[in-house]
Amino acid sequence: MKQSLKEIFLDQRNYLTDKEIMLRSEQVFNQLRSIKQYKNARNILFYASTNKEVDTLEEMRALLETKKKEVIVPFVEKNNPMLQISQVVDFNDLTPKTFRILEPKADKVISYDKRQIEIALVPGVAFDRKGHRLGYGLGFYDRFLKTLPKKTVKIGLAYDFQLIERLPIEIHDIPVDIVVTESKVVKA
Repeated sequence: MKQSLKEIFLDQRNYLTDKEIMLRSEQVFNQLRSIKQYKNARNILFYASTNKEVDTLEEMRALLETKKKEVIVPFVEKNNPMLQISQVVDFNDLTPKTFRILEPKADKVISYDKRQIEIALVPGVAFDRKGHRLGYGLGFYDRFLKTLPKKTVKIGLAYDFQLIERLPIEIHDIPVDIVVTESKVVKA
């Protein structure tokens, strides 16, 4: 069931043009910026978007230039099933690594205490109105999200078509607190 849903949503996402991704992502971030927790956060864990996900890279660049918030990104260590995190101070410190996703260059990793993360932006193939998430199937985010403090606000970013009424869930799935699309903010 999850696999067939995943294929449907990924196929739909693959039809988006670069221009559509840019416009839709801008709308998602306009919605996100209206959320009090996001506005007030001093630090944010971003995912580095890839494969036609909601584009987080422009917001990361803008925040790094203005230095208004600390930008943190996850990265993968070989043979370690747990995501690691690093603060980023310059967008050019990122390079394509695991799964061709932007991660800090080895000599640019800046340790960051995950207990300090106020907002965690979470990627997904789809989300439901209760915050459940259909991920890519490797479990990196579920394992990581489980270790964040309860005060960390987990926000899923998605296109409107990726938000559905109900997803099948499993015991290890960790929901997000809020889902943001181009047209709505859904508190789970």
